[in-house]
Amino acid sequence: MGIIGGILLVLLFGDLLWWWRADRVLRRFPRTHGWRSALGIFMAAQFIGLALVLISRGFDVDFGSLLTHQWLTVIYVWHCLLLFPMLLLWIPYATARAIVTGVRRLLPLRAARRPAPPALESGEPITRREFARLLGTAAPAVVTLGAAGVALWQIEHFRIRRMTIALPNLPEALDGLTIAHVTDLHVGQFTRGEVLDRIVRATNDLHADLVLYTGDLINFALSDLDAALAVAGRMRGTHGFFMCEGNHDLFEDAAEFRRRTHAAGLGLLVNESSVVTIRGTAVQLLGLRWGARDSHPHDPASRGDGAIAASMEELLPQRAPGTFPILLAHHPHAFDFAKDIPLTLAGHTHGGQLMAAPNLGFGPMLYRYWSGLYQDANRALVVSNGTGNWFPLRTRAPAEIVHITLRRS
Repeated sequence: MGIIGGILLVLLFGDLLWWWRADRVLRRFPRTHGWRSALGIFMAAQFIGLALVLISRGFDVDFGSLLTHQWLTVIYVWHCLLLFPMLLLWIPYATARAIVTGVRRLLPLRAARRPAPPALESGEPITRREFARLLGTAAPAVVTLGAAGVALWQIEHFRIRRMTIALPNLPEALDGLTIAHVTDLHVGQFTRGEVLDRIVRATNDLHADLVLYTGDLINFALSDLDAALAVAGRMRGTHGFFMCEGNHDLFEDAAEFRRRTHAAGLGLLVNESSVVTIRGTAVQLLGLRWGARDSHPHDPASRGDGAIAASMEELLPQRAPGTFPILLAHHPHAFDFAKDIPLTLAGHTHGGQLMAAPNLGFGPMLYRYWSGLYQDANRALVVSNGTGNWFPLRTRAPAEIVHITLRRS
């Protein structure tokens, strides 16, 4: 089952542990039968939902019809943002406390064991400490439901982000060239249905010269690929639609993803290039393969700088003289290996997904480039926050379609 399966099993254990501890706290207070029942329903939904996710991953069983995106949203928010951090904090604390208790028991003059506090009687005033315990017990579930509500609203929204980029080596005929940069749709459990139609309409309403897509068309399952290909196939650029692959596209079967996407005629470039003529000038689109040749997308080495460099060494010799090159790369670190390419487009980062401030969050923690425009000498990189979602909640990293206008400086 691998690392992911092990993590899911730990989280299932964490569900039971937190449920037991929370119910133990609530039993101390009078008239909490309703609260305990609500806690039971909440935790049962979490436990059953995560168990279905585990079975789906481990035994290749599709529970898509049972696990609605609303249910999945609550599961993701609870386990990733609340339970997992709580376990990381509580396990060291519980371990240290157990060690201290064991040492005390070995001492000849140990203090008498403190009895558990008695349950409060009806009408007995609640101390500040007891109230804090009660509030702390209820807070994680309340925060989860509130964050899930925000996430469900966000899933249906995206913005159009407009950028004008000055490039000194842009051919005069391409001054004013427009690009609709779409990426990371993650068609599947969270990005599906009506929002996909709105994304297509918004993209086509830009009337861009090129629609360029930089990976993660599907979230995970190849069963979602037909719907994803239909969405991508409806996006229209005056001079075409071109794309590269992302790591999520390759999770189930890389060869099958590539075969079906090529068959759909979507201009998938896997360490390949394509030349289009725009206003009488040749534009070469270079699509970077995800990772090194034959690497697995789950392998950490497949997303490292070494893998990116290896793929770039294969792709760059395809540069055609006399053309204006644009690199499509899922991982933004490809920019560091594209020294002679004036424009690189990338995704993958989701803008950092959960950002506390423009430079504080997962974006700068994990990537050198994570959102927006980066420029170095005569070249530029645009990293999109992504148009869809693999994780439902975003903070300061809204989903987007990026509309780029190139200008000759």
